[in-house]
Amino acid sequence: MKLIECPRDAMQGFYSFIPTKIKIKYINELLKVGFDTIDVGSFVSKRQIPQLADTKEVLQSINLNDTKSKLLVITGNLRGAEEAAGFDAVTYIGFPFSISETFQKKNINSSINDSLVILDKIQNLCVKKNKKLVTYFSMAFGNPYGDEWSTYIVAHWAEKLLKDFGINILSLSDTIGSSDPSSISWLFSKLIREFPEVEFGAHLHSNSKDVKEKINAAYLAGCRRFDGALLGIGGCPMAKDQLIGNMPTEKIIDVLSNSGERLEINHDVLKTSLDMAKNIFI
Repeated sequence: MKLIECPRDAMQGFYSFIPTKIKIKYINELLKVGFDTIDVGSFVSKRQIPQLADTKEVLQSINLNDTKSKLLVITGNLRGAEEAAGFDAVTYIGFPFSISETFQKKNINSSINDSLVILDKIQNLCVKKNKKLVTYFSMAFGNPYGDEWSTYIVAHWAEKLLKDFGINILSLSDTIGSSDPSSISWLFSKLIREFPEVEFGAHLHSNSKDVKEKINAAYLAGCRRFDGALLGIGGCPMAKDQLIGNMPTEKIIDVLSNSGERLEINHDVLKTSLDMAKNIFI
């Protein structure tokens, strides 16, 4: 079981700039909770996501001496991936890929075909630099822009990424909160069954009322990688006009624990981190 805490996703759409020192302090606390991975920032255009323009400074000040957690950063282009790969502390480089032509252009200013070229180059870079590529399959559960969408189209593209590009970590992303337990169960069950060697993750933005049902649907379908953000803060600022929050990590922990998973979480530090999150975001 892998839990990925995503302060990057929580912060990226936050209107007021969060001082770099506060980001560093918060992430250093999260590193003591026991998460498998911390999604700490992104190497993208400062104009596009000004909140994360200090990712380099954050990475240089993170304390990794007493943690088992690994670090992940997001990029939408090869230059950002090259910059991320220059940090020894970074284990994972994430790339957002969408089957929605409209959203891919809104999100990283790239067509689907051009994004496939970028993805291939980043994958080759990761192999060369001993990094691991995480492909975030955005708009995997719906499309608000009128682009053609169905679970079968999603499955087709997922298979293409896995077979043609050697992707072995694919995070199915509900970018706008449009998923339901049925579509979650169908996609994860199909893909996990057909590609047992691939690590599939759930990156589900959601309203709070159906969090438990969505987590359970992914879990019972075999998913063992979950992204979340404390308090459910965040969302993608490039999607629609209103942010749909992340899955609250504390609720993911509760659901998985009630399902019998033994999670190596320091609950005292988790509580401290929750208090810090309230001070930062609320």
